[in-house]
Amino acid sequence: MTLNHARLAEFGGTAALLAVVVGSGIMGERLAQGNVAIALLANSLATGAGLYVLITLLGPVSGAHFNPVVTGVMWWRGEQSGREFLAYVIAQIAGAVLGVWLTHVMFDMSVFQVGIKERTGLGQWVSEGVATAGLLATILLGLRANARAIPALVGCYITAAYWFTASTSFANPAVTIARSLTATFAGIRPTDAPGFVVAQFAAALLVIGVLRGETRPARIP
Repeated sequence: MTLNHARLAEFGGTAALLAVVVGSGIMGERLAQGNVAIALLANSLATGAGLYVLITLLGPVSGAHFNPVVTGVMWWRGEQSGREFLAYVIAQIAGAVLGVWLTHVMFDMSVFQVGIKERTGLGQWVSEGVATAGLLATILLGLRANARAIPALVGCYITAAYWFTASTSFANPAVTIARSLTATFAGIRPTDAPGFVVAQFAAALLVIGVLRGETRPARIP
């Protein structure tokens, strides 16, 4: 596959991921009639299922990163050039923003919004670090143990991380940026987004340090 194919897969896959995350949050909140636990359950299950489908279908095309910290780790492992890294990250952020805007259109909402949900403080930042480190460890150790299980492993991990982290596991800078552009259930205030992104990249550096001996190929077969 060419870089253009891979970039398109990262763009479309990340857009679809954000449509799943934000759309299921909106639908869950509307149908739960004020029960936040039910809304979060719907949100987490839809996200895990969506990840399984997207990674299975697009893994052979681009590696199905949909996440700048994942791409950064793969670049560090020598699986991508600096040019590919930059192209992936741009595609991921652009796709994530488009996915949020598309979801607003689907639900007859104002396209351009600003997040209003407060997500800040030590607990939130530590949660994002834990969530991101766990995601990267799942991917790297999963590639060594059973690469074909990656879609299920990532989908299950994120579903679980929605519930065991206080932040509901963004674990993705592109997702964080895009979710600052929605005032819905899945949103985050723009002023809180930088703290999440810093925690996510700090977790990536920690995982790189701990798993620096991991050298298996990063592409999903």
